[in-house]
Amino acid sequence: MLPAILIILATLLTFGFWSNRNQTKIIRQHGFYRPPRLPNSCLFGIDRIALIFQAAGEGWPMELFLRHFTLWGSTLQHRFLGVEALGTIEPQNLQAILSTNFTHWSMGSREKVMGPLFGRGIFTQSGPSWKHLREASRAQLASRRCNECQIFEAPIERFLDSLSRTKGPIDIHPKILNLTLDITLSMLFEEDTTNDPVPQEFSDAFNDAQFILAKRLRLQEFYWIVNGRNLRRSCKIVREYIDKLVYQRGTKLDCDPILLRDQIINLLVAGRDTTASLITWTLFLLVRHPVELKKLQKELQESFPDDSRINRAKLRSCLYLQDVIKEVLRLYPPVPVNSRTAVRDTILPVGGGPDLSQPIFVSEGTNVAYSIYALHRRPDLYGMDAEIFRPERWAEAPIVSNETGYGEWGYLPFNGGPRKCLGMDLALTEAAYCIVKILRAFPGIKLPVGERVCVVGNEKQSVGLVIFSGDGCRVSLNDEE
Repeated sequence: MLPAILIILATLLTFGFWSNRNQTKIIRQHGFYRPPRLPNSCLFGIDRIALIFQAAGEGWPMELFLRHFTLWGSTLQHRFLGVEALGTIEPQNLQAILSTNFTHWSMGSREKVMGPLFGRGIFTQSGPSWKHLREASRAQLASRRCNECQIFEAPIERFLDSLSRTKGPIDIHPKILNLTLDITLSMLFEEDTTNDPVPQEFSDAFNDAQFILAKRLRLQEFYWIVNGRNLRRSCKIVREYIDKLVYQRGTKLDCDPILLRDQIINLLVAGRDTTASLITWTLFLLVRHPVELKKLQKELQESFPDDSRINRAKLRSCLYLQDVIKEVLRLYPPVPVNSRTAVRDTILPVGGGPDLSQPIFVSEGTNVAYSIYALHRRPDLYGMDAEIFRPERWAEAPIVSNETGYGEWGYLPFNGGPRKCLGMDLALTEAAYCIVKILRAFPGIKLPVGERVCVVGNEKQSVGLVIFSGDGCRVSLNDEE
């Protein structure tokens, strides 16, 4: 026993020696500066997790992060359940994390946290396994031709027919989720789902599992605290339904059955939830901004008279439509917060020192969270009206551009670098197509009488893995309602 203990101690001492030597080298090369520290009022930073869960429960978690960055700077340090961590919304740091020093970072404990639902799918993996899954996903998405938008036609027609039979104001959000699920399943299995509608039990379980996983993500290394019967039950329902679909319909993805199921579930989240978020927030904002809604409807009337055939090229030529979509993605990026974990000692280029312009040393194992939601609301990037819905800003002189030194890293609705969303073009085409079809089918769409209107960002938000309105998206589809 004693020799084994001595060997372990010697190994730890050797590792510590080389680790400290590497840290010293980096510190001497770049300087060692600290960013502003978010103050804690409780031992071990327990107050941080309490405040985050309070904000999530009350519907303002993203505004909490925005407040922190506004008060303390674009990069900050904080203690979270006894662990030191960093947060940033600085474009140069995001470029380093997501691109320049991509190999210095991993998904951390993501597979353990999200494994009950996502398994070994693309969103939980790093390194060679991630590369393999990304190439497999790329090949599958490449086979989905959406230039003529035919793949969206049958699901959207069923959706519009369902809407036409409703009376009075409705919450359109659940129906949009069902629409994007319908489209995604049709693409994954290359056949229409008309004769085999998705059971509500699956949709409910899919939603519940994601919200529980979001709680686990907030707890970081203490994720195991949230592992109850509801999570296991929801994940079981989702897995069994996907297994049934694979058995009945088959798929061209070539891998073992468990990995196949995991990958399909990962792609379902990307295809259903993120696109539904974009469509829902677009309608949510338009009915609250009648001038912008009228301007968009005029463009669509001119571009698609008499419900003429819609294709990708025509959608891209609708400049105001594209500006509306960009603005919605700016204010409500589908995945509003993300994180990476350092797999080696590294640096963030800026954020430290008295003037916040000096590099920050990041030791191996440190978690760095970044909020796209807060990044997209920076007034120094988007102007003093950054928190206002104004699509016209995208037709003006670009604020976030290579000329301003921010390049693409000041606008990241689909992430950036090697892990940039593979389905971005497909999602944008699908969302634009659905928005056009809805507005053309219901030209009288508006905000119901008496519906709450508040400043953008002050509405109740529901943030699982994706951001939605906490109160849904209630609309009146006809002028007489």
